[in-house]
Amino acid sequence: MNWPRIVFIALICLGAWNWWGGRELARPPGVLASDLPVQSSPGQARRFQRNGYELTALATFEISARVLGAEHYRTDREAQLAPVDLALGWGRMSDSEVLKHISISQSGRFYFWRTDNFPIPRQEIETFSANMHMIPADERIEAALKAVRPGQLITVRGYLVEAGAVDGWKWRSSLTRTDTGAGACELIWVESLSTS
Repeated sequence: MNWPRIVFIALICLGAWNWWGGRELARPPGVLASDLPVQSSPGQARRFQRNGYELTALATFEISARVLGAEHYRTDREAQLAPVDLALGWGRMSDSEVLKHISISQSGRFYFWRTDNFPIPRQEIETFSANMHMIPADERIEAALKAVRPGQLITVRGYLVEAGAVDGWKWRSSLTRTDTGAGACELIWVESLSTS
């Protein structure tokens, strides 16, 4: 047996499988996620634990949106809580006719967009899309988050949270969709996730 050749072919197949499974889903023109995210007071104090971190609910949160990008993290401290960031768009930021003019990328826990010709006003791009750090409530939701692909439509329900550790480290969610830059991302405790 020629083991180096078998290993090489296996790696090629694995790479092709990963690329195929992560490719963007094509969508027709038109707004696909028209509703605004819904946020309200959590009522009574809610706390959660994950991997030695304590999470405090700041607001209930629900969003139906188009996935603009999905980035997986493994090595930063935050990956212990949120292994996946999703860049999400709603309103006209879920429309393929708009998105074909906008280049989208993610890195270092940020979401970046760029356009040479604004298809909609800049403020609308900034307030109808966001990078969201996803904290899965259980292993089933974690697996579902890791399988999300750009182009999918998703509905997420859970809580916007603040995370803390005994050494004083903190990570707090934004509570508005109108901010930009550092601190503007949502940190979501995900209790349910559906995709289409």
